[in-house]
Amino acid sequence: MHPATHAQTDPDRVAYLMAGSGEAVTCGELDARSNQGAQLFRALGLKIGDVIAIFMENNARYFEITWAAQRAGLYYTCISSKLTAQEAAYIIKDCGARVLIASPGIGPVFGEMPALLPGVKLLAVGSARNDYASFEEARDAMPAEEIADQTSGSDMLYSSGTTGRPKGVKPPLRGVGIDVPDTLAALPKVFFGFPDDNIYLSPAPLYHAAPLRWCMGAQRAGATVIVMEKFDPEHALALIEKHKVKTAQFVPTHFVRMLKLPEEVRAKYDVSSMVSAVHAAAPCPIPVKEQMLAWWGPVIYEYYAGTEGNGFSVIGPNEWLERKGSVGKAIIGEVRIVGDDGAQLPVHREGVVYFANGPPLAYHNDPGKAAENTNEHGWTTLGDVGWVDEDGYLYLTDRKSFMIISGGVNIYPQEIENLLIAHPKVTDVAVVGAPDEVMGEKVVAVVQPADWAEAGDALREELLAFARANLSHVKAPRVLDFMQELPRHPTGKLYKRLIRDAYWGKMDSKIV
Repeated sequence: MHPATHAQTDPDRVAYLMAGSGEAVTCGELDARSNQGAQLFRALGLKIGDVIAIFMENNARYFEITWAAQRAGLYYTCISSKLTAQEAAYIIKDCGARVLIASPGIGPVFGEMPALLPGVKLLAVGSARNDYASFEEARDAMPAEEIADQTSGSDMLYSSGTTGRPKGVKPPLRGVGIDVPDTLAALPKVFFGFPDDNIYLSPAPLYHAAPLRWCMGAQRAGATVIVMEKFDPEHALALIEKHKVKTAQFVPTHFVRMLKLPEEVRAKYDVSSMVSAVHAAAPCPIPVKEQMLAWWGPVIYEYYAGTEGNGFSVIGPNEWLERKGSVGKAIIGEVRIVGDDGAQLPVHREGVVYFANGPPLAYHNDPGKAAENTNEHGWTTLGDVGWVDEDGYLYLTDRKSFMIISGGVNIYPQEIENLLIAHPKVTDVAVVGAPDEVMGEKVVAVVQPADWAEAGDALREELLAFARANLSHVKAPRVLDFMQELPRHPTGKLYKRLIRDAYWGKMDSKIV
């Protein structure tokens, strides 16, 4: 179904509720405002297949905008509110957005965007300011009737590539009615036990693929969605109790932070309403998942997939207890494990994880990236390493090539390395992930200084400040160490695994 359908049958039911502010938007209001938004996009000259960009923190206008774009046949590119102005501008230009809708809630970067985006129409949530027109004022001037040429649009989200620059995933528009769901829309009910009378909690930023898609899917199914502006572990538990939340989607860091609450705090809250807590985005340590199952009962589900949508595996709680560490069996595509020679490997042999007979890979403006990750059989990979057992259950044993996953956020080292190497006091640099008790991994930069005599606290602070000034805080290194010479092959290849392994206790090193 579609929010428009629910507006006809149950207009006063809450479609979503902002957990912090308490602002509620009913099905009727969501339908009317998304119609007005679609009318506004047409008035601005946007036609089917055009792109808008959304650069906001979690707020009550987010879904009004995404559903407006969806019913206008547009692509909507949601951008991390943690990016710098330059990082966001790259994505906005690369996706070809003709309109940017931003919020002052993203901080100083809000005021920096106009100078970087000549020719892009700028709209702000709230009153007009800083070269932005007011989105609400422009929307409210539009009629609430459906546009004449409604057709289903799509998200166009960004997943980073080997160069460190984000890559857009732009699925072809299907040319179908707005109420025709895609394949993934049926997954929550069929594979994760989502009930018909659902109350769904979303604790994560809506610019991420999973929270955005899961929330919009829940709204299609008639759920009331509780949106946290910012995750807080005790507040999440309180929301579950207060609203009798039945389902939610988490990342393992959320589990860790809830488990670290004092026992007396955790015991205060009734979480017995939960029937399905789904997690993904990063590997979940086995002890963490065991503790969550002991606390919440057999309601913890897991899946493995990427923004690219080339494959999808799932595993339920009871299956996982029998196969601890598995991310399940494929329900979209078929898992193939491939060795260095390109040949398929037998069970229990570790190799690169590919999906066969699934959707093809496609990256906007970068066909080479898709070709690089598609083999001669047409199988596609996200670059992860793992193995399968006799029953086809997949186990992941490594990340994409040195990608860092911190709190469920993918961080690619190359972009950070490219920045630090430009500093005049740096001769060489490697960026790796090191273990972090709460976030899973933290970003560590290992620098070979131009003058080894300068290796010390003063240079460390100078380089960290340089990184923080030029990168979003999620990418800026948390630790910076020194090596007299980084391990490189004579051909120039960096043996980054040797550096990374030092932080995971697998080898001695000369890092200081």
